[in-house]
Amino acid sequence: MAEHLPVLQVIVPLLAAPLCLLVRVPRIARVLVTVAAWTSLAIAVTLMAEVRTSGTITYALGGWAAPYGIEYRIDLLSAYLLVLVSVVAAVVLSFLPGRPAAQISNHRETHFYAALLLSLAGMLGIAATGDAFNIFVFLEISSISAYSLVALGRRRQALMAAFSYLIIGTIGASFILLGIGFMYHMTGTLNMDELAVYLPQLTSTRTVRVAFAFLFVGVSIKLALFPLHQWLPNAYSEAPAAVSAFLAATSTKISYYLLVRVVFTLFGAAFVFGSLHLDRLLVPLSIAAMFSGSIAAIYQTNVKRLLAYSSVAQVGYMTLGLSFATVTGLTGGLVHLFNHAMMKGGLFLSVACIGSRIGSAQLDDLRGLGRRMPFSMASFVVGGLSLIGIPGTVGFISKWYLVRAALEQGRWLVAGLIVASSLLAVAYVWRVLEVAYFAPRSADDPVVSEVGWKLLLPTWVLIGATVYFGLSADLTVGLAQDVARELVGITGGVTP
Repeated sequence: MAEHLPVLQVIVPLLAAPLCLLVRVPRIARVLVTVAAWTSLAIAVTLMAEVRTSGTITYALGGWAAPYGIEYRIDLLSAYLLVLVSVVAAVVLSFLPGRPAAQISNHRETHFYAALLLSLAGMLGIAATGDAFNIFVFLEISSISAYSLVALGRRRQALMAAFSYLIIGTIGASFILLGIGFMYHMTGTLNMDELAVYLPQLTSTRTVRVAFAFLFVGVSIKLALFPLHQWLPNAYSEAPAAVSAFLAATSTKISYYLLVRVVFTLFGAAFVFGSLHLDRLLVPLSIAAMFSGSIAAIYQTNVKRLLAYSSVAQVGYMTLGLSFATVTGLTGGLVHLFNHAMMKGGLFLSVACIGSRIGSAQLDDLRGLGRRMPFSMASFVVGGLSLIGIPGTVGFISKWYLVRAALEQGRWLVAGLIVASSLLAVAYVWRVLEVAYFAPRSADDPVVSEVGWKLLLPTWVLIGATVYFGLSADLTVGLAQDVARELVGITGGVTP
């Protein structure tokens, strides 16, 4: 059984999804979802331990060796993402003890669980597969499920948000498919290990350069990199609360993984940054994302939309780390990948706790909740401090590494802009805290009480992680550094 763990990582949630539809009983479906999520986490942790002790794991589906068959390939970067996605899924899906917390209609509950599991299976498949076309297949499984999940929102605007997400996501997927097609045309293989050997030898050809351009644009759309981020605020703000938490903590992280794979594994940093000088485009776009996302968040009147625009800014921090093309920079980006998943997943769960009581995420409706819902609002406070980058939280760790990477290259202005953009987070986090703690509730506002421990526990697991890994960052930073050294070392980074 142990030798089949790479494929079981994907099969477990993939098979559990149709079972949720077949049983038709929401309570049993919730059990299936929980078991599948925690089983996926156990498999991911086991694979991580094996990769760290024995090196890269390969698994040939059906016994057909690559390149004739499809290969699953679990290296340190893959294992890192598998653990991250599985942790978030296990915690967020444990947040669903019933329909009110999920904020979905009664007759859609089993469909909701099936779509969640399909989305999870797609994300895990993207991280596990070693076949380029399989990445596209799993990306579509994950994306189509995400479109459905967003459409399950209670407001009519959710349908428009899902439709917009569908159109833009399909355009991004088409770019990715065309890029894969060009790579196959030039190399005759879809195996990523072989593509990593052949593509650097063909970088002088126009077709390979066009392939990279298509892949970069397509992945950037999925990543919501500025200015290709227009789908994200509507999707995150109109989706059911648990869906917002799940997608915000995983969706863009998988897309960032793809970008790292394309740049460092397939084409190589020497070509991407040395020949194409992608950093001249990526650094300004990243800085623009950091500032535009934070400034837009300041003016939002809906807390979920505020957090969604904050995610646009956080994507900018991750891509900025990648654009440095150094061990320190990539470490900062990969650490922020993990840290942002914990922060934003916890913050959206905090908003979900509040929404389950007041039925709203409007800023004005949070008046006085700091006293009425102390534990839910305290979790938002801690998550907000981490977004700002206060020392002792994970946000400080990743931004510290990004500043270090900028200073190593003598980019003092970029380092200053990282700090300045972090200060903007103070403004939009303070807006929420000011209303919750200093604005009194009126006599017309309904009486509100704190949510139960079943909702608070998963919320505080993620929020607690932002403090724990902020105070003891050896594990996350160590893993990110190992991954960065492996990627930059293999491809020969632009700078030491």
